[in-house]
Amino acid sequence: MNKKIFVLTGEPSGDKLASKVIAEIKKSSLNIEYLSVGGEYLKALGIKSIYDLKEVTYLGFTRVLLNIFNIKKKINDTVKEIIEFKPNILFSVDSPDFTLRVAKQVKKRNPNIKIIHFVAPQVWVWREHRVKKLKNFLDHVLLLFPFEKKYFDKENIKSTFIGHPLLIDNKKNKIDISQIIKDNKKIFSIYPGSRLSEIKILIPILFEFVTKMNEKHKDLFYVFHCTSQHVQLVQNLLIKNGFKNCGAIADEKIKSHVLKSSIFAVAKSGTISLEICNSRIPSIIIYKMNMINFFIVKMLVKVKFANIINIAADEEVIPELLQSKCNPNEIFNIVNNLLNDKISLEKQISKSQEIIRKFKTENPAEIASKVLLNHL
Repeated sequence: MNKKIFVLTGEPSGDKLASKVIAEIKKSSLNIEYLSVGGEYLKALGIKSIYDLKEVTYLGFTRVLLNIFNIKKKINDTVKEIIEFKPNILFSVDSPDFTLRVAKQVKKRNPNIKIIHFVAPQVWVWREHRVKKLKNFLDHVLLLFPFEKKYFDKENIKSTFIGHPLLIDNKKNKIDISQIIKDNKKIFSIYPGSRLSEIKILIPILFEFVTKMNEKHKDLFYVFHCTSQHVQLVQNLLIKNGFKNCGAIADEKIKSHVLKSSIFAVAKSGTISLEICNSRIPSIIIYKMNMINFFIVKMLVKVKFANIINIAADEEVIPELLQSKCNPNEIFNIVNNLLNDKISLEKQISKSQEIIRKFKTENPAEIASKVLLNHL
């Protein structure tokens, strides 16, 4: 009889992570039947999705009150499909507000289904009490960071540190970016965020920052790294504001090459900072949210820093400009000072490399696939 795995994701980044693990499992000669809530990456492996991933992503679980009935219905529909499919394993990936709610219901209705979750909820940032609840329905957790393990060991939840897939050094082919960058200018990478709400807040600040930089530095070309969804919007805003030495890109391969060729990066706080550090590019982190959200976060969060490198190091290795500090003057002053201070730049790179080394394993997807195969 065929073994079955149901792959449950909630957004494109989870779909990408899941596909790497499933691609490894497919190398085994086992006959496994798959079904998913997935996107392009799982589809490319020939795995059918019960509905379009966008139907979950668009719900925006942070706006729970506005979507409460839609969310409940989506969770119930998904649980029903999983129970009917009768998988040996439910492999849930990231998006805890969606995937873990589904997983909890599935375990209640069929305790024989093994549930393996990849990308632990950030219990080290807040809601540590959540770990106790996870014990009731998760059979195994796959961890991105080594320091997470102690939280799960404490509650006797089986977990495996597999390393961060983003930190695998792919030897990519050389890409010609001379068409993007003209006049031998130095590249300066900017990451304004992937959500429209973030872009709307950060773009005016970043544009003013670039204007200030242009008064002081004549040899820079600024590349805004965007999602395919928002690249045209940013490009149009750049043209509208008359920026001649700026461009916007969305192609992943080109993005990665542009980053590696950059002298510096300014990035919205998030996973991207790991890729920047992994490429050995000095950077600063920026973020701004509305005051009500910030107040709520401030009450719940128990870490001093926003950036994962800083959290792991327990010191500000990479400067963080959050909330009121996230303004054109402060960003300009910090960046300008760093660009003129080679020793600080080198110190930032060597310290972040030290931290990142601890997040790396040879092949995260292979380690994860072995855990899944052991539970089949």
